[in-house]
Amino acid sequence: MSASIVQPSSKLTPALVALMAFATGLAVASNYYAQPLLHTLADTFGVSTGMAGFIVTAAQLGYAIGLVLLVPLGDLLERRGLIVSMTLLGAIGLMITANAQSITMVLVGTALTALFSVVAQVLLPFAATLAAPEQRGRVVGTIMSGLLLGILLARTVSGVLAGIGSWHTVYWVAAPLLVLTALALWRVLPTHRETTTLRYPQLLASTFRLLAEEPVLRLRALLGALSFTIFSVLWTPMAFLLSSAPYHYSDVSIGLFGLVGAAGALAAGYAGRLADSGHGDRATLQGLLLLLASWLPIAFAESSIIAFIIGILVLDLAVQAVHVSNQSAIYKLRPEARSRLTSAYMTCYFIGGASGSLLSAWAYGHGGWMLVCGLGAALSAIGVVVWLLATRREPATA
Repeated sequence: MSASIVQPSSKLTPALVALMAFATGLAVASNYYAQPLLHTLADTFGVSTGMAGFIVTAAQLGYAIGLVLLVPLGDLLERRGLIVSMTLLGAIGLMITANAQSITMVLVGTALTALFSVVAQVLLPFAATLAAPEQRGRVVGTIMSGLLLGILLARTVSGVLAGIGSWHTVYWVAAPLLVLTALALWRVLPTHRETTTLRYPQLLASTFRLLAEEPVLRLRALLGALSFTIFSVLWTPMAFLLSSAPYHYSDVSIGLFGLVGAAGALAAGYAGRLADSGHGDRATLQGLLLLLASWLPIAFAESSIIAFIIGILVLDLAVQAVHVSNQSAIYKLRPEARSRLTSAYMTCYFIGGASGSLLSAWAYGHGGWMLVCGLGAALSAIGVVVWLLATRREPATA
């Protein structure tokens, strides 16, 4: 049994939603600064591209661990203090990476930052709790826009800063920015605590029990995992493709591709509005079909940069539509357990991302870009089939 000490919408203003979206994006961005720099990091530390690619996997695995162990604390501890503490600890991880003199220290700093960057997934259910029911989908969509912009613009900012200075520069800029964000959150977030009687071990156990008890959560977690696997299949080997023939792009140029994907944030508001009007399932199906279609232009990436850009845009729009409709559906299940619902869903989501990084690294190494595209298309087709089979039996919303 639990209850909130803050009434919905009583303290949620547009400015606060904007700050929470910014903080969410900045926190998650910390996991992606390395992606356009992978070949530079490989050259700097004298390691293989496969070893450098493990930086991406380490970030996603660290994030998954944080989702399991830290995000459920949002249903137990006072949320403002938890959010600020995790944001500051993430900044420490960035400073470790900034000072790294070996690939091992890069991995340590990356993993630590990723562990605490799950603060984004504490902010998201907090915003959903503060929002009025008729506005919840739109608020979730806004926060998710911040998250996606953080993921994608991280690559652009990282490439630009690396071009101005070195690969260290982005981490030296990002760390103090996280500290300033933590201070702003401390000043404006309302205090909030769920009055649960569960202890921490029981809280963790109940997170997994939710997966067993809620079929909507299981379906949405599977779709989320598939969509982020597909997202990582595209983005993880992109730096290797664009830095080699025929393009030979610099870190700055590779980073600019994040601007293309950032347009996917436009889908968040659309999916959120559909969810608020009772049509979230439509957004899910549209997103899954677009995911499958996106791999056709992406397959021409080695010969047509225009086709590649179109494919990136479509894929990122699709991933965002699926993700926002998924989260809008699960937040209708148990209001008192939103942090645990987020933990269960996002753990599956980022395990999917880590799997996608590993699979795409293997595919690119063994079959080049066309095998990567075949893998992405096959996973996208599986997502469509899963959805159609599930919705034939029963609705996929709560």
